[in-house]
Amino acid sequence: MLKRLKKMGAIVLAIAIMGVSVNMFLGPHNIAAGGLTGLSIILEDLSGMDRAAVILAGNALLLLCALIFLGREMFFKTVLGATLLPIAIGLIPHITLISDIMLSMVAGSALFGLAVAILYHYKSSSGGTSIPPLILKKHFGISTSLGLFITDGIVVVLCLLVFSLDTFFYAVFSIFITSAVMQAVESGIHKKKLVYIISDKYQSISNDILNEVGRGVTILPAVGAYKKTPMNMLLVTLNKRDYRQVLSIVNEYDKEAFMITDTVSDVHGEGFTYESASV
Repeated sequence: MLKRLKKMGAIVLAIAIMGVSVNMFLGPHNIAAGGLTGLSIILEDLSGMDRAAVILAGNALLLLCALIFLGREMFFKTVLGATLLPIAIGLIPHITLISDIMLSMVAGSALFGLAVAILYHYKSSSGGTSIPPLILKKHFGISTSLGLFITDGIVVVLCLLVFSLDTFFYAVFSIFITSAVMQAVESGIHKKKLVYIISDKYQSISNDILNEVGRGVTILPAVGAYKKTPMNMLLVTLNKRDYRQVLSIVNEYDKEAFMITDTVSDVHGEGFTYESASV
């Protein structure tokens, strides 16, 4: 229950950030950087249609497509975010926080990228143009990256036809910034510490890491190249918050221990991507 509440809270927060990005940073300057939100900005300028109504109607249609072409699982993963987004767009004030279009574009794109990264982390979506690429991949074999490029590209081209050339390029730059922020946030969420420890006190160190930190330890046989001395090396993969505790344990037993610490972008397996049945 707590995990579900945490997930729902994160999705609500991400949708709120997305609404702020569209209504206070991108929308006021007509930056339609792809997606259903970008299309809503264009249609609002062309016909005066309410931005939230466009997103609501578009997401309703796309949810129906998801249910028909992708199945119930994808439908249920998408329905919460797709329902909340038009509500957020409708409730959050349409105001201009930054008058400079470049600064507003950068800030809005960064916020949008953060919001999408949070949704992806919790395997959710705000609907919109995230659904057509999945349909194209499943039924036509087109990669999701190419499918997303096609769907967002159509919106950006419409931006060129409706707005100025300057606005078109701002929309293109916005897509790049959003993508860069998404990658930075996603890699930051998943980064772990990989630690190699060589010490005569390896048994005591490994016991404390197992019992106090609660992380698994692998003992690897090693040989020093210069003296051909056999030794044992510990291999430990940690969350960043546990690193200082491991460092303290090593210093407690052997201040001259040799340590190599590296940052890895992703780790899969027990204790990280799933918990063991005994936990």
